[in-house]
Amino acid sequence: MKTTIGKFDAKAGTVAVTFVHAGVTHRRAVNACLTEAGKYDKAATEARVAEVATGVEHKIAIGVIVNPADSEASSPE
Repeated sequence: MKTTIGKFDAKAGTVAVTFVHAGVTHRRAVNACLTEAGKYDKAATEARVAEVATGVEHKIAIGVIVNPADSEASSPE
Protein backbone atom coordinates (compact mmCIF):
# COMPACT_ATOMS: atom_id res chain seq x y z
CA MET A 1 0.00 0.00 0.00
CA LYS A 2 1.39 3.35 -1.03
CA THR A 3 -0.14 6.48 0.47
CA THR A 4 0.35 10.10 -0.49
CA ILE A 5 -0.89 12.72 1.94
CA GLY A 6 -1.87 16.09 0.54
CA LYS A 7 -2.07 19.47 2.21
CA PHE A 8 -4.01 20.07 5.40
CA ASP A 9 -7.34 21.80 4.79
CA ALA A 10 -7.87 23.80 7.97
CA LYS A 11 -11.44 24.72 7.06
CA ALA A 12 -12.49 21.08 6.59
CA GLY A 13 -10.05 19.64 9.16
CA THR A 14 -8.91 17.01 6.67
CA VAL A 15 -6.05 15.97 4.44
CA ALA A 16 -6.53 14.60 0.93
CA VAL A 17 -5.01 11.14 0.67
CA THR A 18 -4.30 8.94 -2.35
CA PHE A 19 -4.07 5.22 -1.66
CA VAL A 20 -2.56 2.90 -4.29
CA HIS A 21 -2.64 -0.88 -3.91
CA ALA A 22 -2.80 -3.83 -6.31
CA GLY A 23 -3.38 -1.55 -9.30
CA VAL A 24 -6.24 0.32 -7.63
CA THR A 25 -6.06 4.04 -6.90
CA HIS A 26 -8.43 5.40 -4.25
CA ARG A 27 -8.63 9.04 -3.17
CA ARG A 28 -10.44 10.34 -0.11
CA ALA A 29 -10.29 12.92 2.64
CA VAL A 30 -9.09 11.72 6.03
CA ASN A 31 -9.73 13.61 9.25
CA ALA A 32 -6.55 15.30 10.41
CA CYS A 33 -5.26 15.15 13.96
CA LEU A 34 -4.69 18.34 15.91
CA THR A 35 -2.59 19.17 18.95
CA GLU A 36 -4.19 20.33 22.17
CA ALA A 37 -3.49 23.87 20.97
CA GLY A 38 -5.50 23.21 17.81
CA LYS A 39 -2.52 23.08 15.44
CA TYR A 40 -2.13 20.46 12.71
CA ASP A 41 -0.26 17.42 14.06
CA LYS A 42 1.58 15.92 11.10
CA ALA A 43 2.93 12.84 12.92
CA ALA A 44 -0.42 11.92 14.46
CA THR A 45 -2.17 12.48 11.12
CA GLU A 46 0.33 10.18 9.38
CA ALA A 47 -0.46 7.50 11.98
CA ARG A 48 -4.19 8.02 11.42
CA VAL A 49 -3.73 7.71 7.64
CA ALA A 50 -1.83 4.44 8.19
CA GLU A 51 -4.83 3.12 10.15
CA VAL A 52 -7.22 4.14 7.38
CA ALA A 53 -4.89 2.54 4.81
CA THR A 54 -5.34 -0.82 6.52
CA GLY A 55 -9.09 -0.63 5.95
CA VAL A 56 -8.69 0.61 2.38
CA GLU A 57 -6.29 -2.25 1.61
CA HIS A 58 -8.79 -4.78 2.94
CA LYS A 59 -11.64 -3.23 0.92
CA ILE A 60 -9.50 -3.36 -2.23
CA ALA A 61 -8.66 -7.02 -1.52
CA ILE A 62 -12.33 -8.01 -1.26
CA GLY A 63 -13.38 -5.90 -4.26
CA VAL A 64 -15.37 -3.22 -2.45
CA ILE A 65 -13.02 -0.51 -3.73
CA VAL A 66 -12.11 -0.71 -7.42
CA ASN A 67 -10.93 1.70 -10.08
CA PRO A 68 -13.88 3.66 -11.56
CA ALA A 69 -13.33 2.17 -15.02
CA ASP A 70 -13.44 -1.33 -13.51
CA SER A 71 -16.77 -0.68 -11.78
CA GLU A 72 -18.30 0.88 -14.92
CA ALA A 73 -17.23 -2.08 -17.04
CA SER A 74 -18.81 -4.54 -14.64
CA SER A 75 -22.10 -2.62 -14.26
CA PRO A 76 -25.02 -3.95 -16.28
CA GLU A 77 -26.83 -1.44 -18.49
